[in-house]
Amino acid sequence: MQSSAVLPVLFEVLPRVARIAAYIAVGVFAANLVVAFGLVERIAGLSRYLTSPANLPDEVGTAIVTTAASTTAGYGMLAEFRESGVLDDRATLVAVTINTFFGFVQHIFTFYWPVLIPILGREVGFMYVGARAAIALAITATGVVAGAVLLSDRNTTPVAVAETDGSGGAVDAAAADGAGDGDAADSGDAADTDDSLREAVEDAARSTWDKLRRIVPRLAVVYVAVTLLLRTTDLESFAALASPLTNLVGLPGAAVPVVVAFAFDTTTGAATIAPAVGETFTPKQAVATMLIGGIISFAVSTFKRSIPFQYGIWGPEFGSKVIAVNTGLKIVFIGVAVALLVA
Repeated sequence: MQSSAVLPVLFEVLPRVARIAAYIAVGVFAANLVVAFGLVERIAGLSRYLTSPANLPDEVGTAIVTTAASTTAGYGMLAEFRESGVLDDRATLVAVTINTFFGFVQHIFTFYWPVLIPILGREVGFMYVGARAAIALAITATGVVAGAVLLSDRNTTPVAVAETDGSGGAVDAAAADGAGDGDAADSGDAADTDDSLREAVEDAARSTWDKLRRIVPRLAVVYVAVTLLLRTTDLESFAALASPLTNLVGLPGAAVPVVVAFAFDTTTGAATIAPAVGETFTPKQAVATMLIGGIISFAVSTFKRSIPFQYGIWGPEFGSKVIAVNTGLKIVFIGVAVALLVA
């Protein structure tokens, strides 16, 4: 392949890879710090209502909290917990599923509230966002149930708790040994604390760097390959699925171009259907049409984003499992939501 075709792709992909790598670095570094400093108990308190019934260790709660702020950083934390042995593959898939609603939450403030609801109007906008929230919450609940049924102590190793207990005992013992030394003991304790803090930060930085050295090259290669594929492949063929789906659920013929537009760009799809609400579409039909557009868009977004991102973090084998679980559950629950809307 000529360099003239590859260079534009590199200029397009590298900033994206750099941004994702930065978020992964934050997630992995934070995961190591919360374990090293014994912060799991403080951070994961609220999320324990999800992790405990799902038979997941408290460490996963920190990833859940992080996901609400950054999905990429949350995934980075889960990847670190999987690699360190806190979670096996089955437990990681359950954790990824539980993360779904928290990944949705951040989009409320960054996209749905400031962009989509003003385009669609209050009624349709809130109906659509509410439907997406219900779908995400249902997937998270499915993850909790799956964890309760499928996971046991054999699937997880709460390393953070063990390390916290061990380090606490060591600190107590050191304090007891030096209790009679007065100021010298206090000074020694302070020095030990500073050394421990520095070592923990250095260890977290080394682990983060090792993770990035493995992930970033793979991420860049897959992103470049996928982008080149998209440049030479007509993905419009995915839109051929729109007509059978809209006919199946009894939507107006005008739903087809909306689904096609929505599948490739959410904002454009919303702007396309908004003027037709109340004339061609009822509010429920409009929401059902956009949800079907979401089903079609998974086929497109899998090539554009999911494969590069998930393969970059997990590798092809486990990344494929994550994609299959995520996409499968979304399609099932979107299908249920559409059925309820058009019933």
